[in-house]
Amino acid sequence: MVRFILASLLWVVGPTLAASQQAPHDSVRGAVRLVDTKNRALEVTTGVGMALRIVRLQVPATVPVTTTPGRDQLALSDLKPGDVVRVTFGARPSGWVAYTIERIGRMTSGVEHPPSP
Repeated sequence: MVRFILASLLWVVGPTLAASQQAPHDSVRGAVRLVDTKNRALEVTTGVGMALRIVRLQVPATVPVTTTPGRDQLALSDLKPGDVVRVTFGARPSGWVAYTIERIGRMTSGVEHPPSP
């Protein structure tokens, strides 16, 4: 009887404990809006329903930045406005923090600002 109670308890509580040990995360796919190498930050513009959303992320030095075709390693400074990226991130007290950044392409138009008159 004691074994049954312990097994039942582990069956109910076990998945909850396992889930609480994983860092909560989200992902976003969009176009790079701004790369701030000095402050190690990245802004990504993405569509949410019928609206645009800008996600500002802190990028620790340990975060891998890769490309899709060859999975080549990049530096944060290699990302440019208009690059299409997929970023996994999570919440910290200081704000959103990137876990991985993957460059998956580049926008072909609408990236460059028109010259001022």
